Amino acid sequence: MLKLSLWDFEQIKTWIYRNARQLDLALWQYYFENGSNENVLSALLFYQNRDGGFGHALEADNWNPNSTPYTTFRAAEMLENVGIKDNNHPVVKGILEFFDTTEYYSDNGWYFSIPSNDDYAHAPWWTYNKDANLTEGIGLTAQIASYILRVADKKSQLYNKALSLSHKIFDKLNTTDEYGDMGLGGFCELLETVDKTGLKDNFDINPITDKIRKLVHKTIERDTAKWVYYTRRPSDYIKSSDSIFYEDNKDILRIELDYLITTRPQNGVWGIPWSWFDNNEKYAKEFAISENWWKAFLAIEKIKFLRNFGRLEEA
Repeated sequence: MLKLSLWDFEQIKTWIYRNARQLDLALWQYYFENGSNENVLSALLFYQNRDGGFGHALEADNWNPNSTPYTTFRAAEMLENVGIKDNNHPVVKGILEFFDTTEYYSDNGWYFSIPSNDDYAHAPWWTYNKDANLTEGIGLTAQIASYILRVADKKSQLYNKALSLSHKIFDKLNTTDEYGDMGLGGFCELLETVDKTGLKDNFDINPITDKIRKLVHKTIERDTAKWVYYTRRPSDYIKSSDSIFYEDNKDILRIELDYLITTRPQNGVWGIPWSWFDNNEKYAKEFAISENWWKAFLAIEKIKFLRNFGRLEEA
């Protein structure tokens, strides 16, 4: 079984220390050097606005300083992953208040893109599009609802809103085949949240589970030659062997684990399979910075993934 060598790990660590922004360095230290979650929190606070939401290019492809639902979810996810999820914590409380009060919300859920994105450097998919929000907001709403169901007070209005939206999201499995780029990942997270929080009895869970499992299996690209492009890999849906999607996809997942180990560039980290432009190089300077930020963050995610499956060489 291939493992990422200690030498490779040290090369990645060196790249992170030389290139990562302070937030990603704090995340690296937390996950791999027994660092403090308080350091992650301290770095993350610089991206929070007075409304409790987050902006300021925390989402590296969107340099809007204003709070957006997606960027705020990213912050919430980072905090929860390092153990900061007490709904009485001031930062978490601010996040929940933003989700409860933001104007970027409709009966269908939270907006994927917001109008002020257009005033700042951003990838094309972050350009405000009211119609696209109907589709692209599906996955985001599923993820935000999942977070709320895990963290918010069960007696709160926001919790009830999230539970109601969860029914709407799952209903879309039967009413549309267009889920947007984040849609399936949102379905997966919501399904696992419903399972872990004891909410399964609130849903017709068996057909929902069957449908999502089939979609995951179908969506994963099995031609590894295409992985240099923006395609779906097992790691997009499966983070550990505890995942309900693991057994159906364990063979291709093992191939991805080997692939990550054998394709790491010498003296560096993996590249990203997307760009902000094809022929139009507007925001080329900003993308070069964004690309480096992404490489640092995704390197951390990839090493966590390898570690979760026992693919890191031990000292």
